[in-house]
Amino acid sequence: ADEGEIFGLIGPDGAGKTSIFRILVTVLLADKGNAYVMNYDVAKDFKLIRNIVGYMPGRFSLYQDLSVEENLNFFATIFNTTIQENYETVKDIYQQIEPFKNRRAGKLSGGMKQKLALSCALIHKPKVLFLDEPTTGVDPVSRKEFWEILQKLKSQGITIVVSTPYMDEAKLCDRIALIQNGKILDIETPTNIVKKFDKTIFSVKSEKMFKLLNDLRQFEKTISCFAFGDSHHLVVEHQINLEELQNYLGHHKNLSIKKIEPEIEDCFMQLIQNEKLNES
Repeated sequence: ADEGEIFGLIGPDGAGKTSIFRILVTVLLADKGNAYVMNYDVAKDFKLIRNIVGYMPGRFSLYQDLSVEENLNFFATIFNTTIQENYETVKDIYQQIEPFKNRRAGKLSGGMKQKLALSCALIHKPKVLFLDEPTTGVDPVSRKEFWEILQKLKSQGITIVVSTPYMDEAKLCDRIALIQNGKILDIETPTNIVKKFDKTIFSVKSEKMFKLLNDLRQFEKTISCFAFGDSHHLVVEHQINLEELQNYLGHHKNLSIKKIEPEIEDCFMQLIQNEKLNES
């Protein structure tokens, strides 16, 4: 990740995102290989790294029986600082939860817990902030607010490394790494990831979606087909004859076929499929 950017680690559950984060913040020792944060070795310089990184785990890990203010003071004390000393760093976030400063952390809503956890991760003014799936289980409004906060932190010069299983959040990062089974499949800007998609893609719907999915996967010119929201995304070679596809699916009622632009999730699925083909 470059200094001062929002770098996204994108992948499904079990892809290895949390393990990478735990290695980089020096709470997990890697079996092999090397990893560096701000040119510091995670194995040799772990004490230095812990002073310059902030870490927000995927699970809420603050003290549930302590109040909002007590949690923040506790983490400030660990890093030999105070809320007042670094207040400007957490001001925009803390002001939103300050009315609840005497409420126990365990009694906060999901969105408020995330803001408290972020405040605690920032209280020592880190140079790099690691956020492990920070918006998982949070309502859409809180998700939007959280990403607005990240953009403000970026403007302060803080490098942000964030993991998420949500492909729509990938678009909000400066660059992303797509990861599956512990392997990085590609690293690029979201725009360039999409530009690399070199196939034709259709959105297909009908009354019987399960049967449609099976039929599409049996079509001789199908490269891949996956359920995607209320439709199926069908990936084919460029030279497909649309009329041929319509004739093949003619027995489906209320059939709808639209050519669409690929999304990051389509690119990710294609990379996974290419990886499987290479392995075989």
